[in-house]
Amino acid sequence: MSSVLFSPIDLAGLTLANRLVVSPMCQYSGNDGCANDWHLMHLGMLANSGAALVVVEAAHVERAGRITHGCLGLYSDDNEAALARVVNSARRAGTARFGIQIAHAGRKGSAQKPWEGPIALKTGQDPWETIAASPLPWGEGWHTPREATEADLNRVREAFVASTRRALRIGFDEIELHMAHGYLLHGFMSPISNERTDQYGGSLENRLRFPLSVAKAVRAVVPKGVPLGARITGSDWREDGLTPDDAVVIAKALKAEGLDFLCVSSGGALSEIRNPAEPGYNVPLAARVRKEVGITTRAVGAIIDPKHAEEIVASGQADMVAAARIFLDDPHWGWHAAKALGADVPRPVQYARAGPALWAPAKAKV
Repeated sequence: MSSVLFSPIDLAGLTLANRLVVSPMCQYSGNDGCANDWHLMHLGMLANSGAALVVVEAAHVERAGRITHGCLGLYSDDNEAALARVVNSARRAGTARFGIQIAHAGRKGSAQKPWEGPIALKTGQDPWETIAASPLPWGEGWHTPREATEADLNRVREAFVASTRRALRIGFDEIELHMAHGYLLHGFMSPISNERTDQYGGSLENRLRFPLSVAKAVRAVVPKGVPLGARITGSDWREDGLTPDDAVVIAKALKAEGLDFLCVSSGGALSEIRNPAEPGYNVPLAARVRKEVGITTRAVGAIIDPKHAEEIVASGQADMVAAARIFLDDPHWGWHAAKALGADVPRPVQYARAGPALWAPAKAKV
């Protein structure tokens, strides 16, 4: 049996051994934006997961652009040096290539870590002022953000560029802009969170103006051969929000700015909105973007069965599959998925004795 999921893919000049990606997963464990030994352990583990590409969690472009006090950043020399140490070590020990997600939390910032309670920071917890397209809180009990001014937008745009330059110096193999999940750039796109009456509000064309300016500015500093993409929202899952039709328009606009790939996610515009729960719930959104826009597309969202992942790429619904929590549950899920599909992935020589060639129980285990 020949597996499409475990076949190579060329991503804008970057050759990946297979089409399985570890999605960015916030660890909320940094120190003023700096990665540390937790991230070294976490990314080192994922570097040998069987996925060809590991995308590092959202690194925020300014200190006040983080979600929590524990979020990673790429806004200082210390941030850059700390992340370089971690990623270089993980790369030396593993087989995966590394990408990074660049982000600004917008009105979802100044929050407690999830295990402390997913709510806004309170007085005495060092909260900070948040900015957004409009002065609308993300949910009940959340900070009311300040409406971003032209000066804010100029600063943030330049901060995205500066963080991207840091990522390139570290040597990341690809760059992904976070334009989903209710964070700043998605907040400008969605009519749920954008009530502006200036050039950045109203029509979808206007609501896209700032996010597209960020994409254009970042594309100008990312050389060809380093894929640049974005995670976008396929649906806000509410009638007054972004729709799959809008996702196609957004994808076409980002492709026109020179982006090489899109990861199609959904939801997050408001704290009260709940996404569907069935496996692969975003796949139809990704399939439509791929078909109508003609851009390399990743599907994400509760894809936990190897045969389902294979079907997604083999049927042309997406070019790649990205997964997250399944790799936390089973750090070698890529190995097991490959075996289930009659394929193989590189594994460290130190672990070869646990493979089917040298360990009989592995021949039967999937």
